[in-house]
Amino acid sequence: MPSKKVLVRRPSPRLAEGLVTHVEREKIDADLALEQWEAYGETLRAHGWETFEVDPADDCPDSVFVEDTVVMYKNVALIARSGAESRREETLGVEEAVARLGCSVNWIWDPGTLDGGDVLKIDDTIYVGRGGRTNAVGVQQLRAAFEPLGARVVAVPVSKVLHLKSAVTALPDGTVVGHIPKVDRPSLFPRFLSVPEESGSHVVLLGGDKLLMAASAPLTAELFADLGHQPVLVDISEFEKLEGCVTCLSVRLRDLYA
Repeated sequence: MPSKKVLVRRPSPRLAEGLVTHVEREKIDADLALEQWEAYGETLRAHGWETFEVDPADDCPDSVFVEDTVVMYKNVALIARSGAESRREETLGVEEAVARLGCSVNWIWDPGTLDGGDVLKIDDTIYVGRGGRTNAVGVQQLRAAFEPLGARVVAVPVSKVLHLKSAVTALPDGTVVGHIPKVDRPSLFPRFLSVPEESGSHVVLLGGDKLLMAASAPLTAELFADLGHQPVLVDISEFEKLEGCVTCLSVRLRDLYA
């Protein structure tokens, strides 16, 4: 049976210097951020996920957002190359971690750029956001890496938020969820559900009907509960100040075998 493994990475002491693009900079409480990160990991473990901590990257302020460094499909880890040049050193420890876990490793090469946060996988369909951090060459290279393995790659415009998964994620049945003012083209998704809060657009599938969500989206949590899901809420306020969300803080490796 496939194991439930997930990569996480401890916040850098320079977290407050992290990049912001679509929001105003706010003061970050580093101690609270560490507490929230630890609680996030405890929540994953409580729901059956085995956490693997990538070596810290203390000189990289955004390194806690480990999702941006790698895209997983089946047993292949595609190491990203961020459109933000200051973030490219974050991949070094991640490449070592996925190799230790037995993944095949591939890379995005110059002039391609791609952030993992721009990639939404629903079964064998991979939506890739084309925006500030991911360019057309990066999309082409992802397609070359994953289509031979059975993936269908669909490019999606992103202009209103940092990453595609800042705008949309998906429920267990494949329904895409998003906050309409932040989604460029809802019609590109076969099934789309509008949610009342921007942070309600972000869910991590824990297994079964359980959805890891930010505590800042209580109305969306209520909506999902009415639909038969089980929201599991975590407070990630300090990471939300840096355009982070529940998906940014981990990388799930669902297709590896124990």
